[in-house]
Amino acid sequence: MLDISRLRVLRAVVATGSIRASASALGYTPSAVSQQLATLQRETGLQLFERSGRGIEPTEAGRALAAETDTLFEAFSRVERVVGDLRADRVGSLSIGYFGSAGAAWLAPTVAALRAEFPDLRLDLLLTEVATGDPDVDIFVEETGAERSGSVEVRRLAEDPYLAVVRVDDPLAQEPEVPLADLAARHWVDNDLREGACRRVLLNACAQAGFSPSFVVETHDYRTAMSFVATGIGLTVVPALGIGELPEELTTVALVSPTPVRYVGLAVKKSIARHPAARRAVELLEDMVCGGTPRTG
Repeated sequence: MLDISRLRVLRAVVATGSIRASASALGYTPSAVSQQLATLQRETGLQLFERSGRGIEPTEAGRALAAETDTLFEAFSRVERVVGDLRADRVGSLSIGYFGSAGAAWLAPTVAALRAEFPDLRLDLLLTEVATGDPDVDIFVEETGAERSGSVEVRRLAEDPYLAVVRVDDPLAQEPEVPLADLAARHWVDNDLREGACRRVLLNACAQAGFSPSFVVETHDYRTAMSFVATGIGLTVVPALGIGELPEELTTVALVSPTPVRYVGLAVKKSIARHPAARRAVELLEDMVCGGTPRTG
């Protein structure tokens, strides 16, 4: 394996064009720099420098190898920064995974508060419905029988009941709540991108009520589905978190017998769970769920 300190010497000599200048910059003696270069040439089996007058010039191989080290030292610098952050009990970066309706409802004020309290924190936001990754903090919909990795701490963040979205002139709009079975004969507008946990919650509740929904239009998100409801084509059923601000021609009706409910969980990597930014992110999200407004601090 190549020695990183020797690669650093190579990079410095190529950049400065001088053994003496490189030695001064690195805190070495010129002879130590020459020895490091000679050892690196033996390790690689490459001629990295050649004599030029009283000095040396990098060969094409030397320049190529030095250029390839740029990415290595950028990554190494990031690792050193992480070590410094961890020693100082800071989190240099924090990734937060979320699904669409949770992001729309909770993410903006949470991120704003984190940025205000941790101005040097780099935040990476991952929409887990379309992106892959392993976020430090993950807002997710719980799935029956699915277990999270033992490397994370998991807690329940919220219960999110489903509501029927109908036009205000629909007879259902006058009811405070309606049995789910009463929607069996109605036309439905689908609203799910894929056969995920949210859709299974709804279909399982309908099965308990003794029917399968009659979807007449297929859409892939809640907002588009509700725009179809506004035309009078049918109704749609959406988790409360995904409702947002309704147009004036639409309203919601609670569902019972049974009430479809999805459960929103929060997973935090154990490796960063004690760090201030991660703890604060959890606190902010719990405040959003409980009171709608994060506490500042």
